[in-house]
Amino acid sequence: MASSTLSQTLLPISSTTTSNPPSNATAQVALRGILANSSDSVRHALSRRRPWSELLDRSSFSTPQSFSDGTLRLRKNLPYFRINYYAVVSLTVAVCLLSNPSSLVILLLLLSAWLSLYLLRPSDIPLVLLGRTFSDFETLSVLTVLTVFVVFLTSVGTVVFSAMLVGVSVVVAHAALRVPEDLFLEQKEGSQSHSVGLFSFLRGAAINAAVSAAAAPNTVAARG
Repeated sequence: MASSTLSQTLLPISSTTTSNPPSNATAQVALRGILANSSDSVRHALSRRRPWSELLDRSSFSTPQSFSDGTLRLRKNLPYFRINYYAVVSLTVAVCLLSNPSSLVILLLLLSAWLSLYLLRPSDIPLVLLGRTFSDFETLSVLTVLTVFVVFLTSVGTVVFSAMLVGVSVVVAHAALRVPEDLFLEQKEGSQSHSVGLFSFLRGAAINAAVSAAAAPNTVAARG
């Protein structure tokens, strides 16, 4: 009896514990993946731009003879210089935001809220604020309402939309005044790669980042 009791006391007791990496580390990995893929995609897109000297060649500008002539120039120049035009509009928006620091700060805070509260938050960790647990749907709804409020009911929307309007106006004016000359020879190339623009690469960067995150253990689960 004593030996049986002793053997029972000597039986090893093993306990398995699972350790998950900190959520902050997971979010940092996902954020670095998104930034790296976005940076590579933007660089690749900008490498396809036309030479700026060709875009600004003074000898290639003239007033269109008719409305149809201006429309024809738009149809040829927009796909041909599309990457340059994306850069012009983006630069215009950036300059306007830098000249309005308050709007820039509000946009950065809004972006930080989206990243920390929804996009980069692990799906298995609920969001708890002020002692209340929020579901993913509630979090998305609150962020959407906040975004609509910031964009449409504050000066941020006015600054961004005004900057985009100025940039688009510059692009349309340039495309209407720029004589296409022999650009139609490369129109086929432009139409075939039309979808391979700057924004397409940005969308691809998000997809690549999601794939990279899924390959790592305990990464951020994809959200809709």
